[in-house]
This record gives sequence, C-alpha cells and structure tokens, in this order.
Amino acid sequence: MPEPYRALEVRWHGRGGQGAVTASIILAEAASYEGLYSQAFPEFGPERRGAPVRAYTRISRAPIRSRSPILNPDVVVVLDPSLPPSQFIQGLASDGFVVLNSKFSARDVSAKLGVPRVVVVDATSIALKTIKAPIVNIAMLGALARVVRLISLESLAKATLKTLFNIKFEGSLDSLTKTGFLGEAALGNIEALIEAYRLAEVLEG
Repeated sequence: MPEPYRALEVRWHGRGGQGAVTASIILAEAASYEGLYSQAFPEFGPERRGAPVRAYTRISRAPIRSRSPILNPDVVVVLDPSLPPSQFIQGLASDGFVVLNSKFSARDVSAKLGVPRVVVVDATSIALKTIKAPIVNIAMLGALARVVRLISLESLAKATLKTLFNIKFEGSLDSLTKTGFLGEAALGNIEALIEAYRLAEVLEG
C-alpha cells in the first residue's frame, strides 16, 4: 500500500455491462465522505456490453494533479475471471493486491497468478442471491474494502445508494440495513456489499 501522502491507485478490469466504471465512481464518491481527494474515469469511454473495460480510481490526502491512466496500480479489481491475467496484472505494484471474482481459494489464485497478495470472493453468486442479476460491481467493492482501509464499508454503502439510486442516508450501516425505507433493489445492493466484505478471503503473502 502507498505511503501516507501518495495517491492510492486502483485499476478496474471487467467487461461492458458488469459495472466496472460505476464501481470506480462509487469508490471515489466514498472517498469524499472520508474527507479525501479522489478521481475516477474510464479508459475507453462508455461501456459496450461484453467488451473488455478498464476504469481507474485515485484516492489521496492531497490534491490529485495526474489525469493519466494508472500504469502501476496498488490494487487491481477483476470483475470477470475469464479475462486473461496478462491484461490485469501488468504493472501491479510489488506489494499490490489483486481482488478477483472467483470460486477458487486465495492460495490457488495466488499460485496461478504468481501474485502473493490476493483477495478472492465469489461475487457472481453473491450478486445472483442479493440482486438477482450477475452484476458484480457492488460485491467487488465489498471485497475491495477488506484491503483499502482508507474507505469504510459505511461510506461505500452511502456512496452506492447515492450513485445508483440518488438516496442520501446519514445513519449507521447497521441502521441502514434495518430501515424500511429502502426498496428491494437498493437493499439488495447493500446486502451484496456487506456479504462480499464478510466472505472475501484475503491472502497477504
């Protein structure tokens, strides 16, 4: 992970329709709730369903001046496990993490990728259970929260509601899940976030 005053750089890899670009925006929004500077942007503009997509998030305690693509990320988040590893591990920082949507164990993924620090979660199964669709971006944000400790799960939940549903919520995460005012879709996304955070397996090398 980066030094205290160097930007944390996250690179997202997925396919069009999985929500990688939206996840990058939610992470940046959550950072603003923590009093941090942030930016998020896609590499190839609007997503085309099924086509490979990259997106980027930078988070910093100081103003961010760079607008260039992230070449040496601290974290890569991979929404689609069918993507070739060469596409997502390129340039990964020596102490960086791969956060992968996978049914395999963290040790198996680590051995296959040759990367000592990994986070794995079966985001597809979680999404199908909670939101009834294979859109895994919110679940992957939950897994990411296990290693990006600058951002709380509560801030991610609030940013998810604001970005996806234009809902502002000021209470605690516990009260959020128990409130009756959230619709089924909004509550399902929050459940996906929490479930992935709980089930993600972290291997720190």
